[in-house]
Amino acid sequence: MKKPGFSFKRLLLLPVFLVLTLGIGLGELFYLSKINSIETVFGISDKENVIVGFSEENKDFYLKATVTGADARPMLIKKYLEKYNSPLVPYSDLIFELSERYGYEYYWIVAIAQQESNLCKKVPEDSHNCWGYGIHKKGTLKFDNYELALKSYAEYLKVQYFDKGLNTPELIMKKYCPSSNGSWANGVKQFIEELKNGDFDM
Repeated sequence: MKKPGFSFKRLLLLPVFLVLTLGIGLGELFYLSKINSIETVFGISDKENVIVGFSEENKDFYLKATVTGADARPMLIKKYLEKYNSPLVPYSDLIFELSERYGYEYYWIVAIAQQESNLCKKVPEDSHNCWGYGIHKKGTLKFDNYELALKSYAEYLKVQYFDKGLNTPELIMKKYCPSSNGSWANGVKQFIEELKNGDFDM
């Protein structure tokens, strides 16, 4: 019987194995470098928190994306507006852009609209005013469309509230709705949390 020992064949196979392993690794890196974001593969933003897991029940891989990244905020707005069938759905990106421009969180415009008008479903006729501002005994502030209303309100919220340090539902309520017993602030807080949590079961 031939005893195992040094073999030139084994020695020659070693570099071949190393080359193949390195080649596969480099190939994977090249492929990944061509993917600009996770969105290319899964259709979601690469800034979202992505969890890939395995279901023991159906033995199938599944993908769960929790929408928490910065780029997911316009999606949060849109999904929230869709949940409540709001006429503001086409303006979800604009709401986010205006919030960014004026330096406050994305949820304020939406949460206050939810509190004041059920997301624009209960507003003075032909006003497009979903926030109840500029509405008093002398008349009602009206706009030709939602875009103009949003641009006006976004600036108003910054200048009249955030710039003056009124940056919580309670502080805003003291000026915005001073006659409220606290329900206004509680409602706004509830809608903010709902929007932030991203619970959009239809």
